[in-house]
Amino acid sequence: MRKRIKDFLIGPALENSQLEGEKLKIVWGLPIYSSDTISSVAYAGEEVLMVLFPIMGLLATRSLIYVMCSIIGLLAILVFCYCQTIDAYPQGGGAYIVGADNLGEVPGLVAASALLVGYILTVAVSSCSGAAAITSAFPAAEPYKAWIAFAIVCFLTWGNLRGVRESSVLFGVPTYFFILSLLVMIVTGFVKVFLLGYEPPTPQVQMQTMGDISLFLFLRAFASGCTALTGVEAVSNGVPSFKEPSARNAKIVLILMALVVGSTFISVAVLTNLYHIVPQEGVTAIASLASAIFGNGVLFYVFQIATVIILSLATNTAFAGMPLLLAMIARDGYMPRQFAQRGTRLNFSNGVLLIFFTSSLLIFLFKADTHSLLPLYATGVFVSFTISQAGMYRHWLKNKAAGWRHKAVINGIGTLICLAVCLLIAGTRFLSGAWLVVVVIPLLVALMKKIKKHYDKVAAELHIDGDPAEILRLDKRPSRVLMPVQSINRSFVKSLNYVLSLDPDEIEFYYVSSGDGREEKLKQQLKALQIPKSHFACDVTLLRNTNEVLLRHVDTLQSEMAPGETLTVVLSQFVCAEPWANTLHNQTSVQLKLALNRRRNVAYISVPYIS
Repeated sequence: MRKRIKDFLIGPALENSQLEGEKLKIVWGLPIYSSDTISSVAYAGEEVLMVLFPIMGLLATRSLIYVMCSIIGLLAILVFCYCQTIDAYPQGGGAYIVGADNLGEVPGLVAASALLVGYILTVAVSSCSGAAAITSAFPAAEPYKAWIAFAIVCFLTWGNLRGVRESSVLFGVPTYFFILSLLVMIVTGFVKVFLLGYEPPTPQVQMQTMGDISLFLFLRAFASGCTALTGVEAVSNGVPSFKEPSARNAKIVLILMALVVGSTFISVAVLTNLYHIVPQEGVTAIASLASAIFGNGVLFYVFQIATVIILSLATNTAFAGMPLLLAMIARDGYMPRQFAQRGTRLNFSNGVLLIFFTSSLLIFLFKADTHSLLPLYATGVFVSFTISQAGMYRHWLKNKAAGWRHKAVINGIGTLICLAVCLLIAGTRFLSGAWLVVVVIPLLVALMKKIKKHYDKVAAELHIDGDPAEILRLDKRPSRVLMPVQSINRSFVKSLNYVLSLDPDEIEFYYVSSGDGREEKLKQQLKALQIPKSHFACDVTLLRNTNEVLLRHVDTLQSEMAPGETLTVVLSQFVCAEPWANTLHNQTSVQLKLALNRRRNVAYISVPYIS
């Protein structure tokens, strides 16, 4: 039943040979890996306006165009630099691989940590933005915004657990629907003004300019708008998920993304100025622009639906990139190895589930407030951008491949620009929440180094120097079996039959009494079985600490063992055929096993008796 439900929800298991069929073509790679960056057209302009409008009033919409041109310029630089990264590192990994390979362990881990934080925040921010778009169209749903965002994350988690190919179609078509809807709005907006002579009404707001734009104000607005660039690196991280030639396909997707994002960004910025769109409480700027162009008719609601979908699906960039990045980090030993294992649908399902739990937690902690989450959003991503560009600069200096000089210059310029933007964002938004990312990244680095140290220690302890035959014991060594017993029943007899098949040198039946006098009767019952090489032992406790007394006895036996002697604890375990019914039975054996795991030279065997 459990398997049938799982197959129904996420599909039947796929064979390893089907992995190539799960990889992406350009047509589906674009929406999957670019949905985050494409979706930022729905909120990046609003973030800029929220900085400019209180100072500049209505003139903020004209300054928005200049800010957006600067962001598009930075996007072009990043895309050009990441095309070089894809050529140099077609195995994927992005900033993590580039940083670790060229700058060392710590820069690589810093980049990985920054990317992980960025991916998780991508899911939280995008789902909250999707919920905000819904509440803009339906204000009555405002109190349920966090639950709407959570529902969006649940849907995307389900879609991604079904596998890469199915999720690409499921989430790719709606992304193209948003692009089409956005183009219709842009064309309609320009036609109305320039061909039909429509004059947008001036909003009832403070008309006088309250202040001129200063360099600091421009930089603050630029830092706010840079949230639009957070998904750029996902393509370089996910090169292995593309069909061959994977590097070429990934670069095409990266360039197409830049063209779509650049053209729509500048178009929306110009329309925002033409239609005098200003920030409004409870209504997003893109919703106000759509309302001004389409009115409140069907096209407005179609565009709002498309916006909700793209903002929700923007999280899919993280679902596509983060599990793959986690798998690479896990293979290097810096994260639990479970993240490197593919699930039944050939995806890294453990990474998908990690995104679900962490992003859901953020949604409820920040009450689905996008403006509270955004200051955390861009800081970590630009840390990874900086490390990636610095790593590539170092790469060209080390390898001196053909054309290395101009490539090094490009990545050097990219390093300086990304570092400047990173410091700018951290400085201008530090008190707004960016400080949290500055704290979290070092903690993640420390955690990953600790995990690596643990794996290295385990590997060293398990490693055999020389011939394994030298430590293999072929001669029979003394063996002792300890059997905890409470009563003579079918479960105990099954365990005893197993113990007798081991032919141990000594069997000790051990009973922990609560002082009720049952030990004498149990001793006689065991004696009547006439088990060879066995004896009965008993301890009394009035504190109901059976496991503690048993473990103390195990420690005593262990201290008395001769060199080469082994002690095996055999535990009888009653198991119900119906899983739910196991909760009705005492599960002290589970705690006992955990304690026995920490004792050297002691083995335990659990013998189940299934009802």
